[in-house]
Amino acid sequence: MVRTPLTPEERERGERLGRLLRETRGDRSMAEVAARAGISAETLRKIETGRAPTPAFFTVAALAGVLGLSMDELAARCALVVV
Repeated sequence: MVRTPLTPEERERGERLGRLLRETRGDRSMAEVAARAGISAETLRKIETGRAPTPAFFTVAALAGVLGLSMDELAARCALVVV
């Protein structure tokens, strides 16, 4: 199966998600947050740096739970802002 390329908007949304997670993680270590979410630190690193702009829903939900973010808040803060 061939995956269709991501649109620029999808890439931007992934970058916003990564920034939000990194900011919310604060001074907690990447390894600590990843372990609590049940993912590898490398996966978290890829999400935070935008190299994995479309992580699985359950990965995002687990990270949101560990970081104390609601899924509604996360979705709203990552949505494209049109001016």
